[in-house]
Amino acid sequence: MTQPPPPPNQPPQGGGFGAPQDPPPGGFGAPTPPPQDPSYGYPQTPPPAQPPQTPPGQPGYGYPQTPPGQPGYGYPQAPGQEPGYGYPQTPPGQPGQPGQPPGQPGFGYPTQPMQPQYMPPQPGGSGGKKLSTQMQIIIAASLAVVLIVGGGIWFASSKGGDGKKDESKSSSGGGSEGSTGGEKNGGKAADGPGKEKAPANIHSKVAFQLPEPPRTDITSVKGSWVTDKAYVKPGINSLVGHDAAKGTPLWTLPLPGQICAASRHVSEDNKAAIVFEAAKRLPPKNFQKCTEVGVVDLGTGKLLWSKSVKGDKSGDEKAAFSEITQSGTTVAAGGTDGGAAFDLNSGAVRWKPTVNAEGCYDMGYGGGPALVAARKCGTYDNPQVIIQGLNPDNGTPAFSYKLPAGVGYASIVSTKPLVVAADVGDTGSGGISDFFSLDDKTGALKAKISATGDKFQARCGSTEVEQCQKVVVGNGRIYLPTADHEGSGEFGDTNEIVSFDLATGKPTSDRADAGDRYTMFPIRMDGGNIIAYKWPPYDKGGQVVSIDGSTFKQTVLVENPADKAVREAETAFSTDYAEYRYANGRLYIGAVLMSKPSSSSFGKKYLAVAFSTAD
Repeated sequence: MTQPPPPPNQPPQGGGFGAPQDPPPGGFGAPTPPPQDPSYGYPQTPPPAQPPQTPPGQPGYGYPQTPPGQPGYGYPQAPGQEPGYGYPQTPPGQPGQPGQPPGQPGFGYPTQPMQPQYMPPQPGGSGGKKLSTQMQIIIAASLAVVLIVGGGIWFASSKGGDGKKDESKSSSGGGSEGSTGGEKNGGKAADGPGKEKAPANIHSKVAFQLPEPPRTDITSVKGSWVTDKAYVKPGINSLVGHDAAKGTPLWTLPLPGQICAASRHVSEDNKAAIVFEAAKRLPPKNFQKCTEVGVVDLGTGKLLWSKSVKGDKSGDEKAAFSEITQSGTTVAAGGTDGGAAFDLNSGAVRWKPTVNAEGCYDMGYGGGPALVAARKCGTYDNPQVIIQGLNPDNGTPAFSYKLPAGVGYASIVSTKPLVVAADVGDTGSGGISDFFSLDDKTGALKAKISATGDKFQARCGSTEVEQCQKVVVGNGRIYLPTADHEGSGEFGDTNEIVSFDLATGKPTSDRADAGDRYTMFPIRMDGGNIIAYKWPPYDKGGQVVSIDGSTFKQTVLVENPADKAVREAETAFSTDYAEYRYANGRLYIGAVLMSKPSSSSFGKKYLAVAFSTAD
C-alpha cells in the first residue's frame, strides 16, 4: 500500500460556518484502518493491549460468517478519556484517535473537529501470512483486468432509456447511483412500507445552523424533536421551536433552570416530556438538581404542567431524575433516587419513587408502545437487575425477568418487541455484551444475542436505561452496524448494517454495505425500512439512506455538500452521542452537551446544523 501525501502544515483558522479546527495527529485525509484488527471474518486470538498513542494497522478484509473479535469499542484511548458528549471539544492534553469518526477526548472540553483522517498503515496486527511484492503485483494486475472487464459489462447493461441518471436509485458505494448490496429478492418487510421517499434531487443544501448560545459552564442540551413545522431544541434555561425549514425561532419557552433530560417519544398530539432544574445555576458551584418534570406542547411552546415529588431515597428533599420517557398517557422519570410516573395531560402523580425491603427501586424506564422498567435490587457488590413490564396506569408489574447475576445496569432498546441490552460480567464494550430478546407479554427469554462493542458499534448509556445509540428494532429483527474495518480502497474504512432474528437469536442474511470510505449506522425505523446515516470520507458529504427491510437495497435520500467548511461542521458532532433526526427530506444533527466556553481560537461551534432537499 502506498503512502498517503503528507498533511498540510496548518489548517485554516477562523470562525466561518464549519470553520476547521486543529486536526488530530495524522493530518487531513481519509480514515485509517482501526487498530490491530485481524482479517475481518477470520477469528483470531485477541491481540494484547497496546499503548493508545500508536494504533497498529490492519490487514485485509473478508466478510465474516461469524463476526470475529476486535479491540474494544473506541480502542485505543487514553485511560480516563470519555467521548465529547455530542459536541466537539478541546483536547485535555491527550491525542485524539485519527481515522475514527467520533475522535473524542475528555468529557466536556472543546476538541479538534471530528474529521476523518488518514495515516499510513502501522506495524502490527496479523491476519495471516504477508504476500510477497511479486505476488502483490500479480494480484493487482489480475484485479485490474477483472475491474476493466466487469466495468465494461456494467456499462453495457446500464444503458437504455433516455440515458439520464436517476439520483434516487439505491447505492451501496456511498455515491448517488448504482446497485445496492441487498441480496434478497421479493417479499415485503414485516412492519410494512416506509413513508420516506427519495426526492427528485437528493443533493441537499445547508438549511440553517444554530450557533452555541452563551453559557458559563458545561451545559446539557439534551433533546431534539421534529414536527411538521418545527425543529425543537433546548437553549440556555429555555426550549426553542425553530422553523423546520429556515431555523428562525417560532416560539421560546423560558424555564427556571436548564433541561437535564428529554423523552425520545412524542404523543400523537405533539406533547413531549422533559426534566429540568428548579433554578438557574450560580457560580462558583454552577449546579442545580434535576428535580422538575414537565410536559411541553411542541406546537405552541407552552409548558402544560410541571411537578416534583419526594421519595424514599431522597427523604425530605425532592427526588432527582436523570432520564424521562413516555408511553401512551403516562410520563415516567427515573434515576438513582428511584422512578416516578405522571399523567401526560394533567400531571397527576401515578406513583412516587419507592424502595422496598430488598432495596429494589426503578432505575429508569423504556417507553413508546409499552412501558417497561429496569429495576435494581441487592447491594453494590451483588446487584440484581430485573426487567418488568408495567401497567402504565399504576405501575403494577405484568411480568418480571431477572438478568444474570452481577449485572448492575441495563438498557431498554425497544419495548415492543422487547429487547434489553446489558454488559454481562463486564465482558462487553459500549455498555453492551449481549442483547436479550424477551416475550413482551410474559417476559420469557426468547433469545440471547452476543454483540460486544468490538464487533458492533451499538452502544448504550452506562447508567441510563433508554439511551442506546446506533441500534434499531423492527420486522422481528435487531439491526446493528458492524465495527469499522479496512475497505477495498487504498485508504479508508467501511462497515455494514446486519441483523439478527429476535425469535432465534441467529444472524440473518441481511447485509447493507456502507461502501468504500463510508461507515454507516441506523437512525430509526420507517415502517419496515431502516433509515441510516453514512459518515463521509474526507472529500465527501454525509448521506441519509433508506434500507428496504425486505430486499435490503439502499435508496439515497440525502447527499450533503462536499464543501470543506460544510463537511467539517457536519462531522464535528460525535456519532456516538449527537442526536440525528431525519424527516420530510431534512436531516438535523444536534448536540447534547455544550462544553465550557474557552478562549481557544478554534472554529465556530454549533448547537445544531440542518440539511434539506425539501426547500
